[in-house]
Amino acid sequence: MQAQHPFSKFIAVLARGKTKTRPLTLAEAEESMGMILSGQAEREQIGAFLMLLRLKEETPEEIAGFTLGARTVFDLPEQMPKVDLDWSSYAGKRIQLPWFILSALAMAGAGYTVFMHGTDGHTPGRVYTQETLEMLGVPISETLSDAAVQLGTHNFAYSPLEALSPVLRDLIQLRPILGLRSPVHSFARMLNPFNATMMMQGIFHRGFMDVHSGAAIILDQPHMAVFRGEGGEIERRPNKPTVVETTHGKGEATQETWPVLVPDPHQPKDLVMDTSELATMWSGETDNVYGLASITGSMAIALKTMGAADSIEQAQAKAEETWAGRDRSNMFKLA
Repeated sequence: MQAQHPFSKFIAVLARGKTKTRPLTLAEAEESMGMILSGQAEREQIGAFLMLLRLKEETPEEIAGFTLGARTVFDLPEQMPKVDLDWSSYAGKRIQLPWFILSALAMAGAGYTVFMHGTDGHTPGRVYTQETLEMLGVPISETLSDAAVQLGTHNFAYSPLEALSPVLRDLIQLRPILGLRSPVHSFARMLNPFNATMMMQGIFHRGFMDVHSGAAIILDQPHMAVFRGEGGEIERRPNKPTVVETTHGKGEATQETWPVLVPDPHQPKDLVMDTSELATMWSGETDNVYGLASITGSMAIALKTMGAADSIEQAQAKAEETWAGRDRSNMFKLA
């Protein structure tokens, strides 16, 4: 008789039927993801595991456990950089330009260290962060050691998911095969490999706010903000009120509603999606009211959550000041 595969116990937990199925514990989630990323699970098991989780929806304990399991495989540099803000980007944009990229770069120019990580290509018809940064001339850090150097020199670095874990990159690319997003899309946003004190999360479905907040509390993340971002990215929709849920370490999550910044609630879809407009927006050649509000509004949430402002009004004023003070001739401080 063939011996039971060690990973099968996790599938059994999730698939015992309506009365016996239960969520994974924090320890089980950490162990299972560690086994997947270290090659100790069969491909068939991984597919079943991910879809069973998708069917029941992930808990905060599972997301936190998967994050911990994934962190064990990172090839980190010996000298870890100090990072102020971890900014994940896993959704892609299809309706509005990725204005949040300018938010992150403006904060880096103001002296905050910002590490961005993400992936591309898993959903057709979207504009992804890596291709946009490459178009703008921003170097891509192919390893976390490269990212550490970039952070130390320029306050900003972007690494693709494969720099954190090639296996995670392969798993996130299963979406066209499975037909659905998997839990990898959720916990990849929480990876924070450089232990940044501040983490931002943009979600598409509001129901995931409590999941991410709960996971952040379990992980004892010093500061985190999660909100329903444009297209699922970390980008404030300035034409709509924005509910922001924040956590600070082990404290309880709190919610705050941020006001509308532009008067028209029905911003038309950008039919062109010309990312070169980001460069002209930075230089001041383009004046886009929606884009400007999105840039400063997204920054404001980060600034208030990390404690750089005491109120929504102060945070917005500081964000606008940061944007106005950018070096228009040098977007990335590469010289």
